[in-house]
Amino acid sequence: MSAPEVFRDRLARLRARMAETGTDLVVLGPSRHMVWLSGVNPHGDERPVMLLVSATHAGFLMPALNVEAARKATDLPFRTWRDDEGPEAALAALLSDCDATGPGLSVVLDETMRADFALRLLDAMEAPQRRFTDDTVGILRAMKDAGEYAALKASHLLNDEAVRAAFAALEPGISEREVQGLIAGYYKSHGATLEFCSVCFGANAAFPHHYSGDTRLAPEMAVLIDTGCRLDGYPSDMTRCGWFGDTPDAEYQTVFATVEAAVQAALAAARPGVAASEVDRAARETIAAAGYGAQFLHRTGHGLGLDIHEPPYITATSDRILAEGNVFSIEPGIYLKGRFGVRLEEIVILRAEGAEVFSEMPRDMVRLP
Repeated sequence: MSAPEVFRDRLARLRARMAETGTDLVVLGPSRHMVWLSGVNPHGDERPVMLLVSATHAGFLMPALNVEAARKATDLPFRTWRDDEGPEAALAALLSDCDATGPGLSVVLDETMRADFALRLLDAMEAPQRRFTDDTVGILRAMKDAGEYAALKASHLLNDEAVRAAFAALEPGISEREVQGLIAGYYKSHGATLEFCSVCFGANAAFPHHYSGDTRLAPEMAVLIDTGCRLDGYPSDMTRCGWFGDTPDAEYQTVFATVEAAVQAALAAARPGVAASEVDRAARETIAAAGYGAQFLHRTGHGLGLDIHEPPYITATSDRILAEGNVFSIEPGIYLKGRFGVRLEEIVILRAEGAEVFSEMPRDMVRLP
């Protein structure tokens, strides 16, 4: 489908979902939600920008100085306002356009919207019943279409190449920050941007969210690289681990094998109709059975799409039922403070028959030199 057709289809799907959930109005601020639904990605500042969708109307509250840029992305109507007049009249007119002026309407608010935007909207309505986007825009965004799949696949294949290049560049004395720079440069030279990058040497890998620094690589040291790029609007995310030296530490080998078994268990559990907590349990029980349960410090995964973290979240407490088209990470880890950490991460999309992995780089322990 062309871009305009994609956005028309998403709007129709949202309206169908609104009817199913008894939603009178959906209100989105400048966010990935707005980009997904309309293609509009306005400059975000203190000037109120909103997209309102009802059963009969969809339109923007838009500062006049943003209209020309925003018009390139959408043919939806604008209610514009100037700095010298304020947004109140334009917002009231847009609510009227949407037939959203009565009392007690069911309103879905973008949870990422600025609080002052949200309060302005709520104050302009009469006792609205408010909730967030989980069962409307959120649940639709979680079911990726063919175009999104293709974009995510391309981003992950590029990420594979960057990670291979990073491991190949490892040598004694190189710093975490230098490897991070190599990865960022690889992305840039291939038309992508750095989304995030954590390069961890030795004991630094025992911190799940280590900030790469000046630690330098030495023989007989563990290596963990967790990185992702953004290509054509969509991110990638992957973690691979290795050992720089002749003989991996015996417990490192045990931990690596345990984490790999946990990944395989979670992949086997990930199917449409299964609760997210079941996928988490499959990974967690595998690690606990090996005696490392207390060293698995985080959830098993997070959704990924336009945002690097989005629903569904693969946690022990989530009763979210996974569906075909959901994209999320499977990334169990074991972290031994002061020694090393191992995390192996795949991003998968759920198909009818199970999980399909985006990356084509093996999870095998990278052995260097």
